[in-house]
Amino acid sequence: MKIHEYQAKALLAQYGVPVPRGKAVFSVAEAEAAARELGGSVVVKAQIHAGGRGKGGGVKLAKDAAEAAAHAGKILGMTLITHQTGPEGRVVKSLLVEETLPIDRELYLGMLLDRTTGRNVFMASAAGGMDIEEVAANTPEKILKESITPGLGLTAFQARKLAFGMGIPAASVPAAVNAMTALAKAYDGADATLAEINPFILTKDGKVCALDAKFTLDDNALYRHKELMELRDLNEEDPLEVEASKFSLNYIKLDGNIACMVNGAGLAMATMDIINYAGGRAANFLDVGGGANAEQIKNAFRILLADAGVRAVLINIFGGILRCDTLATGVVGAARDLNVKVPIVIRMEGTNVEQGRQILAESGLNFTVADGMKDAAEKVVRLAQ
Repeated sequence: MKIHEYQAKALLAQYGVPVPRGKAVFSVAEAEAAARELGGSVVVKAQIHAGGRGKGGGVKLAKDAAEAAAHAGKILGMTLITHQTGPEGRVVKSLLVEETLPIDRELYLGMLLDRTTGRNVFMASAAGGMDIEEVAANTPEKILKESITPGLGLTAFQARKLAFGMGIPAASVPAAVNAMTALAKAYDGADATLAEINPFILTKDGKVCALDAKFTLDDNALYRHKELMELRDLNEEDPLEVEASKFSLNYIKLDGNIACMVNGAGLAMATMDIINYAGGRAANFLDVGGGANAEQIKNAFRILLADAGVRAVLINIFGGILRCDTLATGVVGAARDLNVKVPIVIRMEGTNVEQGRQILAESGLNFTVADGMKDAAEKVVRLAQ
């Protein structure tokens, strides 16, 4: 689950990371009032779950409250397009009005899981304020890393090593160390999968501050954080993904024309790969999990077919906990109730597979039953064309 910048900064402040004074607002009047309360020059920042907001026109400096109100009027309600939103963009429904600070240097701090080592890694770079992906691709030597020992967190000596490695002046190192260790504690405390401060700034008077912040939280750990679940902004998520979550289904929107229903993330990856190998592209994938019932299968179908770009459906199920006869019953019921018009290719193996195939054959509906994944992919790609 992603959260907005203003929410991420509130979380960081709880752990002692310095953040600018600011206020989240949802109207032009609130923006003007917040700017007047902060006094002096402010920055008006669009709040969407995507980076590159400044390049897209979603971040503006204002010398006073009147100018802040003018900027707010233009940004609120605009469709902000950045390299992370895709061409459809995101509608801006909230802003962060924040004090400006005298920036001396822009740095980068981040923490995430390193899947090659199975440990969290803390990253720091003197190349802050830039797209960290570009830095990693073009000048990877500028990214400093410290592997985190489980149970210890980011230690003070590791933080000092990173601070000096980024060239932070000695007088500012203690404050930077405190901010880095606090960021690591926030990451652990919130069960995050990504925590980023870009830029992390040094001010002209030697202070440090998180000028921007980004957090992604582990959905599977949210049951431990009822207060964080309240930060979810459904307006920032794909409506079909939100709908799927209501039925304990995992749905991901893609850009092809073949809908995929699978049970298990690994099978989902393999299914999309073999569709691509056969010359097609997945429009989405929906993971019904191991314990789906006929009603969930019906809801899964409804969600898959709500995508106007779908030209065919591939159902690829390995019957374990989800028996093949249960799947077949759900598919037949959904096809009848929803009056499905697009071709449906079904490949299933496992528990009660013969009963499942019999249910499909006796349904009177025009399903295409495949013999193996390769056959299924070739058939669905041909039908989608």
